[in-house]
Amino acid sequence: QVQLVESGGGLVQAGGSLRLSCAASGRTFNTYAMNWFRQAPGKEREFVASSTWNGSRTFYADSVKGRFTISRDNAKNTVYLQMNSLKPEDTAVYYCAADSNYGLGSRYWGQGTQVTVSS
Repeated sequence: QVQLVESGGGLVQAGGSLRLSCAASGRTFNTYAMNWFRQAPGKEREFVASSTWNGSRTFYADSVKGRFTISRDNAKNTVYLQMNSLKPEDTAVYYCAADSNYGLGSRYWGQGTQVTVSS
């Protein structure tokens, strides 16, 4: 079982940037597909971005396409979410999630990190 710790959240003005990090425990990080989700107050958790186990393919929600970039460093057991051109509607708790067995197995969640974008 993998354990995930997110960091990098904070308060930023609209138009600004933040980079979130998610550090994973264990020696099998390179067998996990990695994802970012977010949950705004009063809303359901929604998909933001994902990366295959080796980073060869990435996927994005339409709402963040062209502004956010997911990347991973398997040597550091870390996945990143670079967020540019932030908007107030990006305000949410951002969660990292790991899907075992190259994306076909169980999903594990981090505790989340708050991102607040002021207008």
